[in-house]
Amino acid sequence: MTSYTLPDSSGHFGPYGGLFVAETLVHALDELKQAYETYRIDPDFQQAFAYELAHFVGRPSPVYHASRWSQKLGGAQIWFKREDLNHTGAHKINNCIGQMLLAQRMGKPRIIAETGAGQHGVATATVAARHGLECVVYMGSEDVRRQASNVYRMKLLGAQVVAVDSGSRTLKDALNEAMRDWVTNVENTFYIIGTVAGPHPYPMMVRDFQSVIGDECLQQMPEHTGRQPDYILASVGGGSNAMGIFYPYIDNSEVQLVGVEAAGHGIGTGQHAASLNAGHVGVLHGNRTYVVQDDAGQVLPTHSISAGLDYPGVGPEHAWLKDSGRAQYVSVTDDEALQAFHDCCRTEGIMPALESAHAIAHAVRLAPTLSPDQTILVSLSGRGDKDMHTVADASGIEL
Repeated sequence: MTSYTLPDSSGHFGPYGGLFVAETLVHALDELKQAYETYRIDPDFQQAFAYELAHFVGRPSPVYHASRWSQKLGGAQIWFKREDLNHTGAHKINNCIGQMLLAQRMGKPRIIAETGAGQHGVATATVAARHGLECVVYMGSEDVRRQASNVYRMKLLGAQVVAVDSGSRTLKDALNEAMRDWVTNVENTFYIIGTVAGPHPYPMMVRDFQSVIGDECLQQMPEHTGRQPDYILASVGGGSNAMGIFYPYIDNSEVQLVGVEAAGHGIGTGQHAASLNAGHVGVLHGNRTYVVQDDAGQVLPTHSISAGLDYPGVGPEHAWLKDSGRAQYVSVTDDEALQAFHDCCRTEGIMPALESAHAIAHAVRLAPTLSPDQTILVSLSGRGDKDMHTVADASGIEL
């Protein structure tokens, strides 16, 4: 068990996190916090969660040695944590199952969610179908356009997909609309947030459900390599896959944690989604964290070729890990991520999500600077089927 004890009882990771919401949501969040505090230590709840992960998701997901790529690059050995092999194709299902089980125990028959790349929406729709609950998913209309296959998957699973046309028509705006829905329907509705952001207790709760990723790695890496990795890399938008693999390793100072943000067209262009590298501290979606904003505190439009990274904030625990120096945060451009996507397909026969391709791109940079006896573990957070149209468009190919 980790000795790391954040967040505190009020949901703060140092100066970050907390609860910045309308008074109408305070009761709902208090109710959620009390329920989670009860069930997170309830043996029956934990047994049900473990059963679903094993028999519905297909966990544990394997770790995989990218041996051809490691040899080609020279330097460190690259390993992938294969979250792309989960049911629905990404890490998102881990958290959705946990929150769905909580919703059932709280007597909430209606589920809402927001989604960017669509994987959280698909995972939410999947678990709602499995348990026979109503499901509404909010999605920015720009993301609806570039993630059409995931929109259709959600509809096949019985979810209502609501396209949001306000603002930049991406994840931030979808989250705003989901919050408005929750305020209106709080008595019968459970809001499944898909990342480690939002008001307390969501950053803690999502992290805890996703930490199965890192817990498995703690067992798997010594079995395959004889020890823990030297570096762990994960893409960071809101930051759930990164926190899921980072959290069990926070106490192990010998393992370097590296989050990889979306630099878009380049941080200097202003067209990016790198809140930790180029943002400032502010309040967004119920918590204090780093936000891409102007000098007046207005949230700025973001850009990433990856819909799941196209978010102007980041989970507050990542903000704390950055400031404390426990984790390092770098950025990768659209072009670098696309190159890593293509190289991964052709070298390892694995088609990564564009989100994951950002982390892979940094592994490509890092590996040649290290020795062959060192190891890099990359969280391959999802598979790339959903990104076919985006990749084709960027490559000038008409499908």
